[in-house]
Amino acid sequence: MGLLRRNRKREEFEAQAVPHLDSLYRTARRALGDPSRADDVVQDLYLRAWRSFDTFEPGTNCRAWLFKILLHCIHDHRRRWLSRPPADDSDEILGRQTAPEPVPAAVTDEELLQALDRLPEQSREILLLADVEGFAYKEIASLLQIRIGTVMSRLSRARGKLRESLNGSALLRDWGPARVGSASA
Repeated sequence: MGLLRRNRKREEFEAQAVPHLDSLYRTARRALGDPSRADDVVQDLYLRAWRSFDTFEPGTNCRAWLFKILLHCIHDHRRRWLSRPPADDSDEILGRQTAPEPVPAAVTDEELLQALDRLPEQSREILLLADVEGFAYKEIASLLQIRIGTVMSRLSRARGKLRESLNGSALLRDWGPARVGSASA
């Protein structure tokens, strides 16, 4: 009976959690700015999710549950990463310096990642959850355990800081705050 139960748990986990792999990886990649670090974090996320899948309540939002775990994994990974001594990445840095090509009137991925990295962690998290992953204000408030008004104000400030950091590039000129209800003129 134990084997049957484990197989059922595995099938349920795969059905619920695996469809979100791409969006979780995308968010980790954007938050960390490094594909290999994002791989590590997502692997850690799925291991944690598997271990605690018994606590997941069927019928609730699995995507939100996974993103909450992802945020914890990113925090933990950053703490571990910052406590490491710096490595000699001169070959990688030299390779990067010769590769980029200028893109007129648009933001390169590297510029965007650097601008996101300069944002305070709270701002970056809210921006990624809202604008990259498409979570609603209410979902973000629930994930981060803050009020909806706080989500809205932090998101607005994060967008402003990002826009300022990118010097009003063409990519962000029309990027304004999300609209809630009807606006009065």
